Amino acid sequence: MREYYSAVPACRRGLDEMSPRQIVAELDKYVIGQRAAKKAVAIALRNRMRRQRLDPEMAEEVAPKNIIMIGPTGVGKTEIARRLARLANSPFLKVEATKYTEVGYVGRDVESMVRDLVETAVEMVRTEKISEVEGKAEQNCEERLLDLLLQSDPRIPREASAPAGGELRRLDRVRDRLRRNLRSGRLNHRIVELEVREHPVMPLSFQVFEGASMEEFQLNMRDFMSGLTEGKPKKRRMRVEEAAEYIIQEEEQKLVDMEQVARIALERVEQSGIIFLDEIDKIAGRESGQGPDVSREGVQRDILPIVEGTNVVTRYGMVRTDHILFIAAGAFHATKPSDLIPEFQGRFPIRVEMNSLGEEDFVRILTEPRNALIKQYRALLKTENVRLRFTRDAVREIARLACVVNESTENIGARRLHTVMETLLEEISFKGASLKNKNVLIDAGYVRGKLGRTASDRDMSRYIL
Repeated sequence: MREYYSAVPACRRGLDEMSPRQIVAELDKYVIGQRAAKKAVAIALRNRMRRQRLDPEMAEEVAPKNIIMIGPTGVGKTEIARRLARLANSPFLKVEATKYTEVGYVGRDVESMVRDLVETAVEMVRTEKISEVEGKAEQNCEERLLDLLLQSDPRIPREASAPAGGELRRLDRVRDRLRRNLRSGRLNHRIVELEVREHPVMPLSFQVFEGASMEEFQLNMRDFMSGLTEGKPKKRRMRVEEAAEYIIQEEEQKLVDMEQVARIALERVEQSGIIFLDEIDKIAGRESGQGPDVSREGVQRDILPIVEGTNVVTRYGMVRTDHILFIAAGAFHATKPSDLIPEFQGRFPIRVEMNSLGEEDFVRILTEPRNALIKQYRALLKTENVRLRFTRDAVREIARLACVVNESTENIGARRLHTVMETLLEEISFKGASLKNKNVLIDAGYVRGKLGRTASDRDMSRYIL
């Protein structure tokens, strides 16, 4: 039915018993190399499990060990954090530090990252609760559809009084026959009349009162106004399959207790939330006093209370950030971690240096992970009966050319493989199902023929690869 980004993976079965070594092994299935970073995040996750076993008084004192990952783009910083969140079934939010501004400047306030994390957690929990009531919602939907179908049948009398015994048995037989036909899909084309409620969009903007967040104020006011102006029920004629989708959503909303969802989501954010702060190096450095860098230190000072632990007001209630895990990342080409203000540095005690990726790493990235690029392209083209086969020398040639382009232009790490693969398979992807020969062999000669000249020409590779 529904899937959500943070759905519980199969490995969740024994997460409480997983050692840091086992957590690293899970991360190895998706991220190549970067052993130090994996060890750091595995220990951080395992310490969360250990903290949950402490008595409440001691658990309150144990703060998360926040991490700074230092390394160029495309080496796996974001992917490690994202896979960790999936593994732990934790609310996860990735934000760029550059999108926030110091109080008094135009831009987003830093507390909005916590509110966004809460929204993610609410959707996670709501999805889980919906999966729990899915069977009941479908059962209720079936009964309501049968009622609608019976109402639309002219052979069924519309009497105000209760039907007699013989008539009741006849109705039951008709209902059973309709149920069998409904389940087999034979009635999908039938038209029924359903009462629906319209939700008008209010294109209004409001001024913010002093001390309130603009985003929070607008969200609350939008909810308030939509509740006041919610449209009256109106009848619509639609096909049975369309009515089924609408009724299932309606039944799920009735069966899911949103107050309980909000409580669980808030607790999950406080106890296991993860915020990934990317581009942290862009707000490092000493103040110049003018220009675009004037508020960089101010942003750090505004983020600091969130990392240290504070209370943030959200539309679902108050959230304490004391035990949210923060993972920061940055390339630190023009700056270094010591350029961050001392208080900020102190809240990120673990620093991990990420290794640049070489040719051997690219070969492994192309073939080993569960979501390896070559596996993705083969699966995509297989949907049109095109069977791709890559020889070993072709994979190595792709990796070599990606390294050459990274060295001669900007080093964007493993992301270069995406541009190389797209250029390599452009013609095959374009023709797709119209290819006469559905079995396509990619060898080193084919790779060099498609990419060799472009990769060696520095000016061309700048724009194409």
